[in-house]
Amino acid sequence: MSQKEITHLDDVNLVRALAHPLRARVLGILEERRASPRELADEFGAPLGTVSYHVRTLAKLGLIKLVKKTPRRGAIEHHYEAIGVARVSDRAWGETPAMVKNAMVRSALADVGRSVNEAAAVGGFDRADAHLTRSRLALDQQGWEELADALTKLIDRAEKIQDESKKRLRRTDHVGERHSTMVMMLFEGIPSIDGFPPPQAENGHASSSEPSRRKRKAPQAAR
Repeated sequence: MSQKEITHLDDVNLVRALAHPLRARVLGILEERRASPRELADEFGAPLGTVSYHVRTLAKLGLIKLVKKTPRRGAIEHHYEAIGVARVSDRAWGETPAMVKNAMVRSALADVGRSVNEAAAVGGFDRADAHLTRSRLALDQQGWEELADALTKLIDRAEKIQDESKKRLRRTDHVGERHSTMVMMLFEGIPSIDGFPPPQAENGHASSSEPSRRKRKAPQAAR
């Protein structure tokens, strides 16, 4: 590909380009596996021409690449995959209009919901070390910034762990490969109402934790 391949989005225009829900969904799928426009169209129940347009747009933006061509009944089917998991920089996200942010968040949450529900239905949380936690925290500005930085470092660490896993899997012909998903969120929550009882902590690895304060003006929630 002659165009620069991108995994870190520091351009607000690129972020805007991902605001279309179908385009964002296409990118999300291609971050997980290879697929052709026809396969994506069949999966989404969307017109092939529409999906192909969004695939071409993502390729022109440098977010995905063509990895395979397969002959199909006198035609050539093109398979794509994402360059990597696209990460929007803090600067670009801060400059992105609220309407675009809302569209991207809704699309991302819809994908997360589908992924989580599908995994739960087939025992994706059955492992003893599977993890699901919701923590409600009361943070000041410094605490927020420290937690945001810690999550960014965890993402970097997760990518390094995946790189090392891929090396080992190649040596063993992918024996024991596990398709895993990690979701992290950090967002401002709705202020608690005095006298409203806090949510009860769930048992096991899925849990919700709260700071031991009876009155809070503006708590924030973190994954």
